[in-house]
Amino acid sequence: MYKPSITLGVMPVKRGFLPMEEARRQKERFMPVIRGIQSSVVKIVDIDDLTLHGIADRTELIPAIVEKFRESRIDALFIPFCDFGEESVAAGVASAFSVPVLVWGARDRVPNTDVIRGRDTQCGMFAATKVLRRHGVTYSYIFNCETESAEFAQGYENFLRVVNVLKDLKGLRIAKMGERPGPFMSVMTNEAQLIKRFGITTVPISPLMIARGTEALLEERPQALLDYYADLTRRIDCSGMEEEKVMTIAAAKMTIQDLMEKNGCTVGAIECWPSCSAALGVPVCTCAGELCDAGLPVSCETDINGAITMAILRACSLGEEAEFLADLTIRHPENDNAELLWHCGPFPYSLKAPDSAARLVGGQERWELKQGDITVCRFDDIDGEYYLFAGEGHSTTGPETTGTYVWFEVDDWKKWEERLMFGPYIHHLGGMYGRYFPVLREVARYLDIHLDHPDAEGPHCL
Repeated sequence: MYKPSITLGVMPVKRGFLPMEEARRQKERFMPVIRGIQSSVVKIVDIDDLTLHGIADRTELIPAIVEKFRESRIDALFIPFCDFGEESVAAGVASAFSVPVLVWGARDRVPNTDVIRGRDTQCGMFAATKVLRRHGVTYSYIFNCETESAEFAQGYENFLRVVNVLKDLKGLRIAKMGERPGPFMSVMTNEAQLIKRFGITTVPISPLMIARGTEALLEERPQALLDYYADLTRRIDCSGMEEEKVMTIAAAKMTIQDLMEKNGCTVGAIECWPSCSAALGVPVCTCAGELCDAGLPVSCETDINGAITMAILRACSLGEEAEFLADLTIRHPENDNAELLWHCGPFPYSLKAPDSAARLVGGQERWELKQGDITVCRFDDIDGEYYLFAGEGHSTTGPETTGTYVWFEVDDWKKWEERLMFGPYIHHLGGMYGRYFPVLREVARYLDIHLDHPDAEGPHCL
């Protein structure tokens, strides 16, 4: 299963001549808050053992802080401002790493008076972020808000999700199971450029290896295969299929998962037709859906950029829900702002609507996905430039159809169709339940790729 893990360096900062006692009070407010957010995912590395009250206020502290964070192999850095802060300390530590950086400080409640000197937190962050930019540091920012506010909690969690996406993409290995189907020129991509630009590698796995591994499992019939077959047929009505073909699907899923794990691949792209289906005698659509639920998303039609899209969505959700890769298919017959997100049967079972019967027909899944908010995105490229399209909508009702599907409603489908049609995208779009546009927007900025969305300027239809 997919288990995200983030090591976060936390370096509170204060201005040297401002009162330590007030800065300490601020730290004691925000540290319990952040320790309570995604605590099973995040390991916090503080500087309590290096500075007074664990707050940095002098440049002499920079080497020791950098050394500790480097030894801890931090994935990201959070710089909370306890007051005006020290821009030289913030920039000195942040510039020593190539990791995402988060800047935030709690809102000051009263201005300075003749009696009391305030913290001037916002003022200091304006100064410090200019210095960060001069040092070439890319940073994220949470709006100047209260420590206990929902705004802070959401911003902090969004940052964690951004960090997880960037961490997962660095060194991502994609199992490339077969070549693209002959007619599908649209899924072509530059694999060498993916290595150079993002450190993403494709690992060839022959469909013949999948077929041989499946045959070996079918011949041996280990208890693990029998148990998985029982679970599969308990969840999904397979009565319309021969028992041996269903067993073949189960064995193929286990074989693909084993090959991916042995090759260090956490996502895959499979030539579902014609080679794999022909070699196995059954479609591999169900295998793709089941692998998504196992935390190993697999895209159809050897869509490498689709696999990257699914990896991005998986990391966005911190593995909380499975993702799916759908065809943009037809407009809703009655709702002008809805579109059918469909594929022949590779969607994860965990996303099935509770009242939708799950069946296997000809080796392909059939059911409707559940209702809820949905974020869709597509990582793609053209002419050496990379793009990330992202937008949010929600599921809606519509006519029943074959395969696995969900009707997706947005505010203005015309804008969506224009951006997708004129952008460097294809008919495949990744989907994830929840609202993650702010996360995807920030991911695109850190990756230095083009962010695209329905409201972006561009060509228009006639």
